[in-house]
Amino acid sequence: MSAILRHPQHRRGQFPDALRLDGPSDVPDDPATMPSAAIATVQSDTGEARVTEWRLPPDSATGHHRHEYDYVVVPMTDGVLTAVSTAGRTRNPITAGQSYFRKAGVEHDVVNETAREIVFIEIEIKA
Repeated sequence: MSAILRHPQHRRGQFPDALRLDGPSDVPDDPATMPSAAIATVQSDTGEARVTEWRLPPDSATGHHRHEYDYVVVPMTDGVLTAVSTAGRTRNPITAGQSYFRKAGVEHDVVNETAREIVFIEIEIKA
């Protein structure tokens, strides 16, 4: 069973339209310059795990969210993703097939500021 979520914050909970940082922000306030929503397709959702394919076309973002579960990311493409959090902006190179693990509680927006689509699989570990 798969579901396509065009507004990922609906799956993650209610979040602000843009992450507000203390002090001057480099996040645009003009909706015309805001990134479009990334495309999330839930491939499997059981009591133990949720598997989601994320497609981030150029100039798109996941939307600000907090991870409820530990998770593994498996990049399907090479690229550079920008994570936006209260700590600032971090550019993160990813390599197809080079997975990584993160603990629950991570809070960020993930943005594709490159000219190529970036695709990854997120596996949330529920149990």
